[in-house]
Amino acid sequence: MNTPKSIDPAKTALLTIDLQNDFLHPEGAYGRAGQGAPAIAALPARVKPVADILREKGGTFISAQFTLVPGPGGEPLIAPHLKALRPFLTKGDFAPGSFGHSLVDALAPADYTVEKVAYSALYQTRLEYILRALGLDTLIIGGIVTNGGVASTVRDAHLRNIETILLSDGCAAFDAKVHEATLISLGSVTHITTCAGATALIGGAA
Repeated sequence: MNTPKSIDPAKTALLTIDLQNDFLHPEGAYGRAGQGAPAIAALPARVKPVADILREKGGTFISAQFTLVPGPGGEPLIAPHLKALRPFLTKGDFAPGSFGHSLVDALAPADYTVEKVAYSALYQTRLEYILRALGLDTLIIGGIVTNGGVASTVRDAHLRNIETILLSDGCAAFDAKVHEATLISLGSVTHITTCAGATALIGGAA
């Protein structure tokens, strides 16, 4: 899909997926487990100019943050498949209100925060309510991982007739080949541009 020639910032939100300390900070859950990638670490600095210009033009910044709901004894309610994939996740990781759950400092604070318990930021969250209540019809999307939370959110938005613009260098995966393949597969359901392209698009809006 071709990138639109113009957008209305007042009806647009930047939506970041999972750019939180437990994923990105050295002292977060993934950092302590030695899980990370340079492409992922670079995202906050790339996405920040998009957030800044969109807010300057009257737009909104929403952060969707992966959440492990504390269960009995504080142990996280974690899906068996996720526990098998990430055995290092433990009590307190991605818990609401914790350091690890919070949006990274480089982007904080967002205008709205959405707790999500699965890949998609639209699955069993209040995101769609916020969009409708504010009259927002376009999402500029970035975050991690491209083939997981980002792709699921883009496809869910498409099903709901929410226009999306995906930041090709504002999202990332642990494997660059997987990232690139996912961008190709999403090309039929979203507009795709760079962070610089989105910044220019917003900056040129009347």
